[in-house]
Amino acid sequence: MSNIEQLLGDKAEYLLGFNTPKIAKEQLHLPGPDWVDRMFINSDRNNRVLGNLAWLYQQGRLAGTGYLSILPVDQGIEHSGGASFAKNPAYFDPENIVQLAIEGGCNAVASTFGALGIVARQYAHRIPFMVKINHNELLTFPNKADQILFGTIKQAADMGAAAVGATIYFGSPESGRQIVEVAQQFALAHEFGLVTVLWCYLRNNAFKVKNADDTSTDYHVSSDLTGQANHLGVTIQADIIKQKLPENNGGFRALNMGGSSYGKLDARMYNDLNSDHPIDLTRYQIANNYLGRIGLINSGGASGQNDLSEAAATAVINKRAGGMGLISGRKAFQKPLADGVALLNTIQDVYLDASITIA
Repeated sequence: MSNIEQLLGDKAEYLLGFNTPKIAKEQLHLPGPDWVDRMFINSDRNNRVLGNLAWLYQQGRLAGTGYLSILPVDQGIEHSGGASFAKNPAYFDPENIVQLAIEGGCNAVASTFGALGIVARQYAHRIPFMVKINHNELLTFPNKADQILFGTIKQAADMGAAAVGATIYFGSPESGRQIVEVAQQFALAHEFGLVTVLWCYLRNNAFKVKNADDTSTDYHVSSDLTGQANHLGVTIQADIIKQKLPENNGGFRALNMGGSSYGKLDARMYNDLNSDHPIDLTRYQIANNYLGRIGLINSGGASGQNDLSEAAATAVINKRAGGMGLISGRKAFQKPLADGVALLNTIQDVYLDASITIA
């Protein structure tokens, strides 16, 4: 039994043995060593964007595979510095963030203008920098869900970054403005030769639906709603999509109950293109990325008691669905350095294991 199988435990057969996906793998554009040539050589991205894409895919332990392992540490703004770094105060220092990404064998490190800029001269040539250009600042009272710009594309280019990342809260009242802002910033980023990565998150209290038995279902992580968020993200020319791993489905159906009219749906979305298996749920997200022409990286989620097994399971689901990798932060940096490196390496081991195949 492999280490990955041991980590998966009683989920091993359920995840590794699944081979009846609703959307056949032959319909997908799958990651591989020739990814940039195969997917982007005929696109409208300029040569500098292609060069930075190639750098991303040739860095770290996953170099040359077409898969990505990225360390994101912008939670000091998104979740507050104290809440994010109290478990491991060393990561208030941005140099430790970059060193974790390098020692952990990552393809890139994603963080804020300030964090990456303060160490750029020492590290920007050693590992691709992905500068997060907008954030939910969280200090406004009462808190609101809105992503605002924190800097310019020129700043990111001047520090030697390879990529920029942004978040849109699709479904929020502010999403229209955010779509326009990010679309404009991504167009400018491409002019500067930077890769664009979009966090396609959902935000609307209505997406948490109360059920008849007084329980509730959170459709912020439904396959259909997150899939549509991805479809909007690739429309504004994100080169890579970041999305939460789906946990349920039927968001459009649930929000249309009671006579309301929300979005558009077709029963075949749920019957012919999807099922309740997590690999199918994730593959539907990928289908909305132009059947995989734009790679999907799933987020690693919060740190907890079973981080290694949860990270391994998320990586297996993403890989077997046809995804491009994981972007995992809190599970890695809220630990001592050696443990953080071990977790990142465990994720990477899934993508390096040839026995873990596309379903």
